[in-house]
Amino acid sequence: MIPVASYARTSEDVRHRDGHGVRYQLRVNERTARAHGCTVVATYSDNGLSASRPGVVRPGFDQLIADLARGCTDTGQPVEGVVSVADDRLYRRAEDLVRFFAALTSLSGRIYVDPQGLRDPYSQDGLLQAVRSLDAAIAETRVRSRRLSNWHWARAVEGVPHSGPRPFGWQEDRIRLHSDEAKLVEQAIVDRTEGRAIRAVARDWCDLGVTGTRGGRPNAQTVTQIITAPRVCGYRANRGELLLVPETGQPVLGQWEPIVTPEQWRAVCATFSPGSLYLHRGSGTPRLGGSRPAPRHLATGFLRCGAQRSDGAVCRGALCAQKGRSKRSPYVYSCRSCGRCGISGPLADEALEQLLFTETQGHMKLSETTRQRWQSGEMGLEEKRKAVAAVLTHCVVRPGKKGNPSWDHSRVEPAWR
Repeated sequence: MIPVASYARTSEDVRHRDGHGVRYQLRVNERTARAHGCTVVATYSDNGLSASRPGVVRPGFDQLIADLARGCTDTGQPVEGVVSVADDRLYRRAEDLVRFFAALTSLSGRIYVDPQGLRDPYSQDGLLQAVRSLDAAIAETRVRSRRLSNWHWARAVEGVPHSGPRPFGWQEDRIRLHSDEAKLVEQAIVDRTEGRAIRAVARDWCDLGVTGTRGGRPNAQTVTQIITAPRVCGYRANRGELLLVPETGQPVLGQWEPIVTPEQWRAVCATFSPGSLYLHRGSGTPRLGGSRPAPRHLATGFLRCGAQRSDGAVCRGALCAQKGRSKRSPYVYSCRSCGRCGISGPLADEALEQLLFTETQGHMKLSETTRQRWQSGEMGLEEKRKAVAAVLTHCVVRPGKKGNPSWDHSRVEPAWR
């Protein structure tokens, strides 16, 4: 029996949130493996994660790539192939196809298995089949995206309320006003227009015990989003644009009850800079600068959570930079997926630098010129991050020990290219 790794992925798990999609795929993979003389020795999954959107971190896929490149799992179990229900579960972007095939074929004798049978990843036919699958996945993604975009636009021009969580100020039907919340929104708009600081409004809401529709405590950013959203005056927006009636050029009116008048909405929006308006926020909306803000710290985007989840699997979620609470650690990297792992920002950046300069034996090394420029201070942050990306795919951060004030650089474990 050939030992293979089983991979499963779903793009969404909104309704049940129980991971049933990846479980079903893993069961199919087991049946497929047995039918072709293989046995599953390791499973990897990414639940509710897109493979077509750039920048999405897939911890399961990253671990699969690392184990294939190493030739074995963390426990030392050899891996001689991969089984999946379909190519598009593994990759929907050319970058991921290259990463997968490079890792899979890094050692000889590997196989790839799907319900259609065994495939030879080293042959020209095997590679061409993978490329055809990628082309089909990209075409399907474009068609689906265009269809979904048109559906949302058609709903929007008819004034149908936004889907998703209930907006603050309205009841669950998104049509009738929530009396208490609507009064808070109206008063906040009046206060802001008269010159009151938005942070003061947010503090008042916190003192009153107000929470958002998803249970969070209000802050200046969320209050700004609420009072500058076009919906407060009954206008409908879609993908960062205020929709206009084609025949009249007037804003599309929603089917819900407004909280304030359009004049009040424009007045409160005028108290903010253009970049803080609703129409320039959120995924898919245009940004005034034309690009996303650049990372401010060295290790941003390179760190993965090494904490163990309740099911025994390693989390491997992305660690994000947040403001710290001490002078020694003015910023920290913490896991937003499980919340069980965090590390001092300066410690992580220092450990990453040590890995590049002292622990690259047997791996791709930085050039001597790059090393000298880095250590002399000539390199900026963006150039340093490019140098890190050239030799590392990511680093796994093991959870620290409570009560231990000393810095332990060994907590940061590299995954070399």
